[in-house]
Amino acid sequence: MSLFSKLLIIYLAVISLVAIVMTIADKAKAKRDAWRIPEATLMLVGLFGGALPMYVTMKTIRHKTKHKKFMIGLPLEIALHAVIACVLIFGELNIL
Repeated sequence: MSLFSKLLIIYLAVISLVAIVMTIADKAKAKRDAWRIPEATLMLVGLFGGALPMYVTMKTIRHKTKHKKFMIGLPLEIALHAVIACVLIFGELNIL
């Protein structure tokens, strides 16, 4: 396994944990009517690689499931990550 692969796995593990913790923390803050994590911050963490664990966590704890921004936006980010993974694994895609 290359150094890049090892670092990528570590990065994805960390960003996944951050996404899960942020989602759970935002739900707890919502229950206490406390200061919330901005939606843009949550979406940005998703874009940086935490979309799948964030989406699964939101569905599991029923947090923001009525917000189209998250229920459409996170799956779109997951699809983007899948395309990036395919490009990294299989090389450049020749679409034309």
